[in-house]
Amino acid sequence: MNPYVLTALLSSLGLGTTLTFASSHWLLAWMGLEINTLAIIPLMAQHHHPRAVEATTKYFLTQAAAAAMILFASTTNAWLTGGWDMNDMSSPIASTMVIAALALKIGLAPMHFWMPEVLQGLDLLTGLILSTWQKLAPLALIVQTAQAIDPLLLTTLGLMSTLVGGWGGLNQTQLRKILAYSSIAHMGWMIIILQYAPQLTLLALLMYIFMTSSAFLTLKASSSTKIGTLATIWSKSPILTTAAALVLLSLGGLPPLTGFMPKWLILQELAKQGLPLLATVMALAALLSLYFYLRLCYAMTLTISPHTNTFITPWRVQTTQFSFPLALSTVVALGLLPMAPAIVMLV
Repeated sequence: MNPYVLTALLSSLGLGTTLTFASSHWLLAWMGLEINTLAIIPLMAQHHHPRAVEATTKYFLTQAAAAAMILFASTTNAWLTGGWDMNDMSSPIASTMVIAALALKIGLAPMHFWMPEVLQGLDLLTGLILSTWQKLAPLALIVQTAQAIDPLLLTTLGLMSTLVGGWGGLNQTQLRKILAYSSIAHMGWMIIILQYAPQLTLLALLMYIFMTSSAFLTLKASSSTKIGTLATIWSKSPILTTAAALVLLSLGGLPPLTGFMPKWLILQELAKQGLPLLATVMALAALLSLYFYLRLCYAMTLTISPHTNTFITPWRVQTTQFSFPLALSTVVALGLLPMAPAIVMLV
């Protein structure tokens, strides 16, 4: 892609998200979401592959439907209350429509069906943008309107997303689909704690972005899109393989890795709020996700492809990819747990 066009599209992505972050007026927030959607569509379709075009079409239709629903809900709210202010969501119908539309935008269950299919049709870097940056603006709107939304609805969305994200990834062989279900499960963890401790939602989002970035960049560095190809990575780069296995365990929430911190704090907060049963179900749902992360680790570190040499190939050409973002996200995804007390004090 032309670098000038790419710069314009990435700038538009940043502008759309910033506009949504900064707005307290529904029309401005809607405009930011639309800029975001329109900016990523050329990035998704840039390879002119039938799968990419199909994924782009699916994404556009779902996002357009969600944006229309947000516009309808905000107009209904303005009609009933006389204002477009985001903090004045006194109509239960409007607030329910808004959370349904925003859930469709970020892929919360049961509005998650587009997410694995779309992610499967994209290249890894565009998939990374879709899994991280594109979640920011809708989540900011959910955080701002959370107090007006029925707590039972938020709890149901969060619990369903965690369970669907765990179950859905169990029988997948495509890595992008597995990461899509991982994204759905992590969104569930963020939504379920939102009404009790919004700062933990933001902490979980930040940790999720670092861990997912590390996972996607690792797959990009090793050119892997299926579980079968993971078995050939270790002979190319044993250090990268080791780091990737640890990042996957971090996504699963195993101590002493970074991914354990948000899950631990969320379960602790749910127990404090007098919801031990909900905390237990969430912890058990995390085991479903952990199973398919362990499956990937097993394929990566404990199996050998039939066509792989049993020694490191010394003649392999060194990669020319820019590796600083991968190194930074991997360090953060693995080593922040000892800083948990300081992070808790900050949030």
